[in-house]
Amino acid sequence: MSPSSDAAELSSLRAVLDDLVRRVDTIADRYRSREDTSVSTDLENADRSLVAAGRSVDRALRALHTMDR
Repeated sequence: MSPSSDAAELSSLRAVLDDLVRRVDTIADRYRSREDTSVSTDLENADRSLVAAGRSVDRALRALHTMDR
């Protein structure tokens, strides 16, 4: 595999992560105002993890773009 094809795959995965963040946040919104916040707390933790994963993929993409020059 070349860096450019890996970058294309990572770009696709990045889009999936963005979609997952939106979907998790939408569900968490439904539970934020409830008395038992364990669901929203767990989903907020998942949201943070997905955002962190997206940042890691972004760093990998920047590194691949540097390699491909």
